[in-house]
Amino acid sequence: MATETSAREAPLQVLLPQIMPALVVGVGSALLFLGISGIADQLEHLLWHTLPDALGIGRYSSLWIIAMLTATGIAVGLVVWKVYGHAGPDPAEGGLGGPPVPPGVVPGLLAASTLGLAGGVSLGPEYPTIAAAIALTFWAGKTLRPAVPGVFWVSLATAGTFGALFGTPVAAALVLSEALATRPSQSPQPPQPSQPSGVALWDRLFAPLLAAGAGAMTTQLFSHPSFDMGLPPLDDPGYEDLLAALVVATLAAVFGLLSGYAFPHVHRAFQRLRHPMLMLPLGGLVLGLLGALGGQLTLFKGLTETKELVQSIGSYDSGELAKLALVKSAALLVAASCGFVGGRVFPAVFIGASFGLLAQALVPEIHPTVAVASAVLGILLAHTRQGWVSLFVAAVIAASQPMVALLVLASLPAWLVVTGRPEMELDQHGNAVH
Repeated sequence: MATETSAREAPLQVLLPQIMPALVVGVGSALLFLGISGIADQLEHLLWHTLPDALGIGRYSSLWIIAMLTATGIAVGLVVWKVYGHAGPDPAEGGLGGPPVPPGVVPGLLAASTLGLAGGVSLGPEYPTIAAAIALTFWAGKTLRPAVPGVFWVSLATAGTFGALFGTPVAAALVLSEALATRPSQSPQPPQPSQPSGVALWDRLFAPLLAAGAGAMTTQLFSHPSFDMGLPPLDDPGYEDLLAALVVATLAAVFGLLSGYAFPHVHRAFQRLRHPMLMLPLGGLVLGLLGALGGQLTLFKGLTETKELVQSIGSYDSGELAKLALVKSAALLVAASCGFVGGRVFPAVFIGASFGLLAQALVPEIHPTVAVASAVLGILLAHTRQGWVSLFVAAVIAASQPMVALLVLASLPAWLVVTGRPEMELDQHGNAVH
């Protein structure tokens, strides 16, 4: 009986001391995300509304778009060149998470990210926010509690930031479950001598989920984030909807793979310039030209623009939608290759929505929700290889419970297309990660 009692008490002795660090990290990660987003929004309003109005220039005229993105490239180039740490490692090598960077690198990393977000660069806030949260949490954790394994602090920061970014801890749970399934030896829970050798999954996820929940609640209190695009509900899907989901998701995955194949070549071309004050201003100029071609919707991280696009179903013909998908894909490819700091998830959502509406414009019988959600799923699978996150984002965009079964089935042929093929991420030698 004593042995059974100690076995039951041991997890409590491990988990209870994790509650306060998890809450602090979750709230801190959310405040970091909200701070970066708030500053970027204020700066964006100044650059794209106040300043052009004062100068009597059209806010999104071709001239202003080219000038602003080139100027953004110069500003970010100066940060990468002169600020300590050079805004962190090459963003082309960064995924969702990763090893901690030194805390002294964080100011430059956040400055480069904020300037890019405000200046209209086609990258999202997820990569720099997660990287900064991991760096600060790892440094504080190892300073205050050096005996705790570093992977514990990394998992808390990753989960807390995911919860803050999406406004729900579900995405963090899915990411961590996937990570534990692929790397079971890297448990986020610090090992204890009294702990049984077999650790339950929910014991491993206890502290990270608490951090994710705290991050999500903090964001909800201050920001009310939403991925609901206002798509028409799909109440009673049929076999034709399933067929459409399978085809659209697979075709979108093929389209998304084109960026993965092109990524190392475009990155290598910019790297030949060697200096950030050449790579980033040139990249900004190219982004400005692409923005002038694609228009306002192809600028910025893409979430607000996706809502605007989806709420205008029927307003764009197939040629215009194809142009939006191609221009945004090219802009994401250039931005990620030339040194701008940011993530790929939010722009990929816009690309997926454009591709899905293109499919629906070409085949009007496809339900808009099926087209958009399935295409977002395929593009995200191709760009991130994060199966659970891709399903989660697509399901939230669909905002329709019957769509979940369709999306799960549609993910399978799309996964067969993308698995083992180049991702939108490079290794330290500049080669595509597979």
